[in-house]
Amino acid sequence: MEATRLETEQTSLQLTGMTCAACANRIEKGLNKLEGVTEATVNFALERATVTYDPNKVSVSQMEQSIQKLGYGTAKEVVDFNLVGMFCAACAVKVEKTLNKTPGVTSAVVNFAIETARVEYNATEVTIAEIQKRVEKLGYKAVPKQEETGPSQHREKAIAQQKRKLLISSILSLPLLWSMVGHFTFLSWIWMPDLFMNPWFQLALATPVQFYIGKQFYVGAFKALRNKSGNMDVLVSLGTSAAYFYSLYLTLEWASMGSMAHHGPAMYYETSAVLITLVILGKLFESLAKGRTSEAIKTLMGLQAKTALVIRGNQEMTIPLEEVLTGDIVVIKPGEKVPVDGEVLEGSSAVDESMLTGESLPVEKKAGDNVIGATINKNGRLKVKATKVGKETALAQIIKVVEEAQGSKAPIQRVADVISGIFVPIVVGIAIAAFLVWYFWVTPGDFAGALEKAIAILVIACPCALGLATPTSIMAGSGRAAELGVLFKGGEHLESTHKIDAIILDKTGTVTKGKPELTDVAVQHMNEQDFLRLVGAAEKDSEHPLAEAIVSGITAKGIELPGTEQFEAIPGYGIRAMVEGREILAGTRKLMAKYKISVEHAFDHMTQLEEEGKTAMLIAIDGKYTGLVAVADTIKETSKAAVARLKDMGIEVIMITGDNERTAQAIAKQVGIDQVRAEVLPEGKAEEVKKLQAQGKKVAMVGDGINDAPALAMADIGMAIGTGTDVAMEAADVTLMRGDLNSIPDAIYMSRKTMSNIRQNLFWALGYNTLGIPIAALGLLAPWVAGAAMALSSVSVVLNALRLQRMKV
Repeated sequence: MEATRLETEQTSLQLTGMTCAACANRIEKGLNKLEGVTEATVNFALERATVTYDPNKVSVSQMEQSIQKLGYGTAKEVVDFNLVGMFCAACAVKVEKTLNKTPGVTSAVVNFAIETARVEYNATEVTIAEIQKRVEKLGYKAVPKQEETGPSQHREKAIAQQKRKLLISSILSLPLLWSMVGHFTFLSWIWMPDLFMNPWFQLALATPVQFYIGKQFYVGAFKALRNKSGNMDVLVSLGTSAAYFYSLYLTLEWASMGSMAHHGPAMYYETSAVLITLVILGKLFESLAKGRTSEAIKTLMGLQAKTALVIRGNQEMTIPLEEVLTGDIVVIKPGEKVPVDGEVLEGSSAVDESMLTGESLPVEKKAGDNVIGATINKNGRLKVKATKVGKETALAQIIKVVEEAQGSKAPIQRVADVISGIFVPIVVGIAIAAFLVWYFWVTPGDFAGALEKAIAILVIACPCALGLATPTSIMAGSGRAAELGVLFKGGEHLESTHKIDAIILDKTGTVTKGKPELTDVAVQHMNEQDFLRLVGAAEKDSEHPLAEAIVSGITAKGIELPGTEQFEAIPGYGIRAMVEGREILAGTRKLMAKYKISVEHAFDHMTQLEEEGKTAMLIAIDGKYTGLVAVADTIKETSKAAVARLKDMGIEVIMITGDNERTAQAIAKQVGIDQVRAEVLPEGKAEEVKKLQAQGKKVAMVGDGINDAPALAMADIGMAIGTGTDVAMEAADVTLMRGDLNSIPDAIYMSRKTMSNIRQNLFWALGYNTLGIPIAALGLLAPWVAGAAMALSSVSVVLNALRLQRMKV
């Protein structure tokens, strides 16, 4: 099984031509039938297919062909490059061949005469920067003629086209809508031009709306029926065609009677024209609203620097971010964004990392420290060596996780997919049945009346809202969570998190800071500052983590440490040092006993500190006990409040640690955790997860994503606390970017709110259809009202999902 997994690759395809959820289902089924495709999911809201496949059995071009056979397309981006360094036609051939072999590139044409390349590519699979790198490896340079427009270009074009069609359709439909007023006796006082009531005039206005503006519905319906399925286009085409062709029949019949009157019989041209106009309006609103659901990605991408100041050939030059290479030396001035992940070579500064870690205070950086792209350099000039660029940077990894989560399917969406898949044939059946009932029994012989009821049923039942109900909520919910520093790895994890009723917290680095700090100082017979000065100097040469904590705590008080004349580490006991001619001993009870120093009167204080989870060290100067210092891994400031929030949410909280029972209980008491599992080895943590699951609980494990990997994998939901490292992201279902336990209740809250939002959307979408169909069948709904309601249902579902983007936690 492992080998098979290693052979698979994943790609994303931007889709065109989809009109409703049924289209998405059809493409998904078609892709899943291809040999070599492990899994394919299609997100209707994002208009994207995500496919896991074996490249030895199927290629991306075969997938694209399969999509085209189903009657849809894949969006491509086109970029033009100026090529530098080509000397002959062979160079051009080499570049062209290499580009055409690049994964994600559909076609590449190189023109040697004018030294240009035109590349058609899939923007979700390959970037302009990667295409440039391919060319650079061959020894040439590719400079884009224009900036990349991004994968949303086709959507922007589609929106512009929809707006144009809506304008034309509205102008042509308005006189027809006006003529409809003439059908209502209570509105007979409104002035009506005779021309508007002429059947030929109505036919002239309705025909371009039906066949030019409405062409997209006929094309979509043809594709669907050719593939033996139904979709929204089928319903709209059937409904509007019935109204249009029946009106055309009445028009020809009226003309054949030789009537010279301007006024003809009651027509239904306005029904088909107004319906098409309303559907176009609804689709436009839907497209605009869908675009807003991916605002989180745009926000994240907006954090990136656009350019970088690099040193090449002893010269500083500003280049686009895409052209920065690993190993480049980047200069970052005060107030500028850090363009790439890298290591500081020269300079010192404070860097604001709040956008990634949530840490409000700037972090001091000096030579040897790492910096993260998109953070802000506050006050110093830094020279940084680029270690990660492009898709490798921490921010790019975060964007990738959010995109994958937004593009994935939550299990609850399968319900909507099944319903929308069988909905169309059922609706067509109901419409036919309603027509027959009205024509033969309710109003015998009234063909027009019966047809109107059938059209209203076909139109009100379009399952667009059903297809949008889940993916728009997943996109908005995961996007808002990302802004809060919570990254869900997929829609299924966003759904599962709301079921959590027990949480296991790792102690070190999760509940606590994971770094020892100096907490207590007790001195007798000596000034405290002098005491700390000598202790700090003695501990300065020790490599023990506790010694480092003592030295950091003392220097943080502004105390300067003198040099050490002698130093000796005594394993298991402590240290002995000579500072300014004085002997310093620092360590355990055993160390004091070894040098025969009386310390019994300090034991009570020492025991009290140990019961608080602290490590105390006894200090003797010149053979006499002088005091003690205590060090502890202190709890994070927010841990207590976060645990209280989790308890208020009805969640059982358990702390797990490899530390001793006394220290574990002390820490747990400080933060309000009642259940503790101490002295547990990393492999034993997974067993603790199993025990809780055996009790029927849905368990979340929260750890650092490295030594807790077995438990993270075993838990129903694994949450990694960290700053978005690759390891943490791979190990967990949810990454908590900010090292703050409050992110756990935030994640659960966002999951609960998103699931609630999805249920509201599904109820809303199904409610429209289930209520609308019988109302239309009873003849209480005019077709144009049905069209407006159908358009409104899709828009209302998307707007409801967008509420998640403003969610406060």
